[in-house]
Amino acid sequence: MTLHIRPTTTSDAALILRFITELAVYEKAEHEVVATVKDIEKSLFSTGSPTKALICEMNDEPIGFCVYFFSYSTWLGKQGLYLEDLYVSPASRGSGAGKQMLRRLAQIACETGCGRFEWSVLDWNEPAIGFYKSLGAEPQSEWVRYRLAGDALTAFAEGKAEGSIERNP
Repeated sequence: MTLHIRPTTTSDAALILRFITELAVYEKAEHEVVATVKDIEKSLFSTGSPTKALICEMNDEPIGFCVYFFSYSTWLGKQGLYLEDLYVSPASRGSGAGKQMLRRLAQIACETGCGRFEWSVLDWNEPAIGFYKSLGAEPQSEWVRYRLAGDALTAFAEGKAEGSIERNP
């Protein structure tokens, strides 16, 4: 068994979308995937895109992917690496692919001077939580993640959000 992790190219867009959809099915959120191959091409591969991805191959067959971008920590005064998604096909889980992708991302974080390598995991995903803890990662339970998306994002941006607080200068 040979594992190889490589940067993605535009020709990987359909494969990336397939992996995104498989991950969404696993997370019981397939209905939330609205991305298209064109969206992936534009968002990952356009000039200046802050988002990057890796493909993991076993014996020259793609078995997983990860998507990441660089964030910034004001407290550290350094950028951080944020893992958006990591997925390994069910038949290849336990092969070391996930660990190798995380290790490669940790190497990228170190090579680029990052002060942190962070990601989120669904609170019900016990296999992933156990795996991450086995690597020495620690949950950040003091932080609660918030999100504005879809209609709520648009309404707030337009000043139409119900309950929004308006301050007069």
